[in-house]
Amino acid sequence: MQVLETKHLLLRPFNPEIQQQVMTTKSDEELMEYFGFNNNEALNTEKDRFEKGFTMFNKSFFLFYILEKQSNKVIGWCGFHTWYFVHSRAEIGYSLSADEYKGKGYMTEALAEVIAYGFNIMNLHRIEAMVGPENVPSLLLMKKFGFTKEGVLREHY
Repeated sequence: MQVLETKHLLLRPFNPEIQQQVMTTKSDEELMEYFGFNNNEALNTEKDRFEKGFTMFNKSFFLFYILEKQSNKVIGWCGFHTWYFVHSRAEIGYSLSADEYKGKGYMTEALAEVIAYGFNIMNLHRIEAMVGPENVPSLLLMKKFGFTKEGVLREHY
């Protein structure tokens, strides 16, 4: 699968097939570097996620690890963590690994590519986002990309 490239970032795809290959062929040290983890707890969480299975009969995921071009370091992820392929819709999620990467426009840059990928390559008809009402940076990001607030899911997560 092709790595997407923006002005400042590389977006490395990660889906069930890639997950299988990565998790079964790399050492713990290689996994820490691949995912950009700083501690064993994060690695153990990823291993547990792999063991339990992330894909079900009607939904899957398609993520991108965000690498800063200048350092080639993983600085976060974004993509579709709940992809209902039968219904051509997915929920988008995103995270930067440290505060030092926030406020630089990285997520805006990454999401522009990932949203376009979702509609143009994955043939999605709908992209959803669940954003906490107090998460102002994410609310502004969703507004920037034209998302429409449809309601509040009280005590959802």
